[in-house]
Amino acid sequence: MTKTITEDWDEVPYAEAWTRQETCFDTLVKAKLAGKPYTNRLILCQHPHVYTLGRSGKENNMLLDAAQMRRLGVELFHTDRGGDITYHGPGQLVCYPILNLEDYGLGLRQYINVLEEAVIRLCAAYGITASRLDRATGVWIEGATARARKICAIGVRSSHFVTMHGLALNVNTDLRYFSYIHPCGFVDKGVTSLQKELGQEVPMEEVKLHLTGELLDLLGQSEKSRL
Repeated sequence: MTKTITEDWDEVPYAEAWTRQETCFDTLVKAKLAGKPYTNRLILCQHPHVYTLGRSGKENNMLLDAAQMRRLGVELFHTDRGGDITYHGPGQLVCYPILNLEDYGLGLRQYINVLEEAVIRLCAAYGITASRLDRATGVWIEGATARARKICAIGVRSSHFVTMHGLALNVNTDLRYFSYIHPCGFVDKGVTSLQKELGQEVPMEEVKLHLTGELLDLLGQSEKSRL
């Protein structure tokens, strides 16, 4: 049975987290190819205000110029994950799984389904009905309606079946920052959070436990999944 550990990096600047991710990723890939022991990780963190643009992202989905970003105290990074532009900031729970998918018998599409399913189950635990949306990776509320709003963005990178980047779940996020971009490239859909849907702040530590519990279960790592 593959062992998966959880790490909490607390609040960390995006650039530092990206560098640390790459170190974990490169270490795992090299060990895997060499047939040496390695560790699969679920990394949790939050970031100061930042926008990230994926490989397939379009520059015009950023609605601020450099001067406006400086005034808001927010940075923009071009990343090597999939997807378009998104926002990270305080009150948002980010999860970066650094995993060898072959240890779990997963392909990349199945893996993304696992990430989505973990968040769908987490939302259900709070009485929120969430789901997938065709041709729109992530987790949505009322996704098939004119009131469609995204609660979790997903963007990953995979090489040698090893993953990095991951998901960003809006917990107590300041949603105003999404108004300065076309989130994930969409101009006709909204963004929401657990706090907005429930009408009250949600304890971050509680959400971390829910999310890691669901991910470990779906990856076959929990006691429940082995029953």
